[in-house]
Amino acid sequence: MRPIQKSKKLAEVCYDIRGPVLEKARQMEDEGHRIIKLNIGNLAVFGFDPPDEIVQDMIRNLHNAAGYTDSKGMFAPRKSVVHYTQEKKIAGVTVDDVYLGNGASELIVMGMNALLNSGDEVLVPAPDYPLWTAAVSLSGGRPVHYVCDEASGWMPDIEDIKKKITPHTKAIVVINPNNPTGALYPVEILQQLVEVARQHQLIVFADEIYDKTLYDGETHTSMASLADDVLFITLNGLSKNYRSCGYRAGWMAVSGEKRHARDYIEGLNMLASMRLCANTPGQFAIQTALGGYQSINDLVAPNGRLTKQRDLAHRLLTEIPGVTCVKPKAALYMFPRLDPKLYPIADDQDFAQELLVEEKVLIVQGTGFNWIAPDHFRVVFLPNVDDLTDAMGRIARFLNGYRKRHGTA
Repeated sequence: MRPIQKSKKLAEVCYDIRGPVLEKARQMEDEGHRIIKLNIGNLAVFGFDPPDEIVQDMIRNLHNAAGYTDSKGMFAPRKSVVHYTQEKKIAGVTVDDVYLGNGASELIVMGMNALLNSGDEVLVPAPDYPLWTAAVSLSGGRPVHYVCDEASGWMPDIEDIKKKITPHTKAIVVINPNNPTGALYPVEILQQLVEVARQHQLIVFADEIYDKTLYDGETHTSMASLADDVLFITLNGLSKNYRSCGYRAGWMAVSGEKRHARDYIEGLNMLASMRLCANTPGQFAIQTALGGYQSINDLVAPNGRLTKQRDLAHRLLTEIPGVTCVKPKAALYMFPRLDPKLYPIADDQDFAQELLVEEKVLIVQGTGFNWIAPDHFRVVFLPNVDDLTDAMGRIARFLNGYRKRHGTA
């Protein structure tokens, strides 16, 4: 029989958060091993429940959820997103500018599919949430990674961005708050990014899914609030701030310079219609979530569970010789660095698999986030304090053995 090959469009597509190391972890679980999973921000499995009022509203409305909705989504949740954009000081968003999706992930792919032709380029941060890079590639475009500088708290390198703009550049992706670094960009940096987009007529894709998961009293500014002469596509959803990953309830708001984007918006409308609609039960959760009690504020308060676990994980990681880490100001992740002098890692996927096999701890290697060197990894700090302490102790033990094996201890 002739082998059946996957599409060539997938040749440059990679999503290592659910990649080969996870497959090894599943195999080990099937063999009876207990794995401590620090690889993915899936809040429910760590005891972070969605607000009860969201759950109850979905249950009460389930008998009305069997039919298709408008291709962009139901009116009431879209209107609540409009109100949310007003709270975030984003001007000029109407109900027609809001698209509901099966999580922000579906809308990321939709936004790229509607925009890109073969050879078009999109500026994507390094490190990034890898779905952005994958979506650009799958849409026929070319992801061009701009550097975020660890020495400056993982801020985007504006000069590096400028150097990488070509006549083929169509858009820039800004992930703020950032996954995987936990960085939160100040207004000054956002204004510089907007100015670059303005000068080069780039679309700004603003991924703001963690905009309420903020620590130490920090505040978040939406990029789209800073200009009305640039086209912004702002993405958000319930997965993280409302601990509702499985409900797949996300949204995308188009704002700013829409007059010259009518053809692109028509493309978005076509793709929204082709998928018929987002799942209806998830749509019923949006209005209640945005208008209800914001329990995320309790979790990120000085004595909140997320803050305590962030502080613990950061302290235990940075106590390990040769491990440094910029303390995250937002989101659910850390992106620690391993000193190459102490940890001469050639292949960080192999490194992650060795840690998994030896210590039963699952992480994601840094190159899985399109980082440029095999010297970082990402961990989530979602497990409870006891499990987190256990996990960090296992990582410390593994790294101690690694140094001894390589004669760098």
